[in-house]
Amino acid sequence: MTDHPLIHYYRLRAPEYEAIYYRDTPARNAELHAAEAGLVQRATGQTVCEFACGTGYWTAAMSQSAQSIVALDAAPEMIAEAQRKDFGCPVELRVADMFAWIPPQRYDLVVLGFWFSHHPRQNYAALFDVLFRAIKPGGLIWMIDNNPPAEGPSGDTVSSHSAGIDADGNNLRTRRLDDGAEHTIIKNYFTELELRSAIEPHAAIRHLTYGDYYWTVGLEPII
Repeated sequence: MTDHPLIHYYRLRAPEYEAIYYRDTPARNAELHAAEAGLVQRATGQTVCEFACGTGYWTAAMSQSAQSIVALDAAPEMIAEAQRKDFGCPVELRVADMFAWIPPQRYDLVVLGFWFSHHPRQNYAALFDVLFRAIKPGGLIWMIDNNPPAEGPSGDTVSSHSAGIDADGNNLRTRRLDDGAEHTIIKNYFTELELRSAIEPHAAIRHLTYGDYYWTVGLEPII
């Protein structure tokens, strides 16, 4: 899995990735901090499984209040960045492909940050299967991702431009890293209605916040 084009891209981007959380846009930062505060509250006293944890930004935030966290990422370089963080609760960081990993237990809270937009539209069922096999009955799945204005040609921290649409309707973007290398990846954006339409065949929405820059959603399996 570490040779998958998207994972390869994030392996290379790991040292510069954290810049997405420290942009000079007050309104964007306010939305991000509100989402963070809400997640910290939801994580209070909870056992947490975080998929695609990246540099550990959300892991560190949740560790302020969570009981324990297991956090996975397929990119070793991302886990290395996360290991630099200070955590407030027991945190297990693992290099693992979330689609192959078998959870040793079920968790109160399952978190997925900035991955849904990268996942191919035609394979949503497989993604939700991964999330559902990690959640306890009555638990919550929490996701955050970008809204269309958040990563336009002038809004990203990396140079980025449209690379068209693939045969399955996925939006493609070509991004340039600090070293000048270009990578074409899936990056889907959704209106609120499109987001609901993408999720509701697979999961029940408990709450959805759709802002100017980010959306957050709390989900549970359909019973």
